Amino acid sequence: MIDLSATAFVWIKALHIISVIAWMAGLLYLPRLFIYHCAAEPGGRQSETFKVMERRLLRAIMHPAMIASLVSGAFLLANLGADDWREGWLQAKLALIVLLLVMHGMMSKWRKDFEADGNQRPAGFYRVINEVPTVLMIGIVIFAVVKPF
Repeated sequence: MIDLSATAFVWIKALHIISVIAWMAGLLYLPRLFIYHCAAEPGGRQSETFKVMERRLLRAIMHPAMIASLVSGAFLLANLGADDWREGWLQAKLALIVLLLVMHGMMSKWRKDFEADGNQRPAGFYRVINEVPTVLMIGIVIFAVVKPF
């Protein structure tokens, strides 16, 4: 357990909330770009524009926000007591965070597929995928705030 001062704790918590919001914005927007990218002719001007937008979103916003979320979250977790780790809500929240990380990795791979003009998935696939981060976020917030078990 790290004993953070009250001031340090609230600043780390603020950084965590800000970085999670930025990460979630990317997780929600990137599949929407993929949906539009599906309609663009591979190699065409519009497709090339989407490639730039997707790459910049992932590298300039999503990756740094994810890292800041994980680092600040680790500091917050390190401030928990031993008994807190046995709480079901915390374990459920961490499991959903792992799924968000998996989604992030999958989106990174799909971006590379688009980059190489090798996407094989229809727009409908990305429409469904677009909802997954929202569902995970709802669960994470409920577990963190309501602590139902």
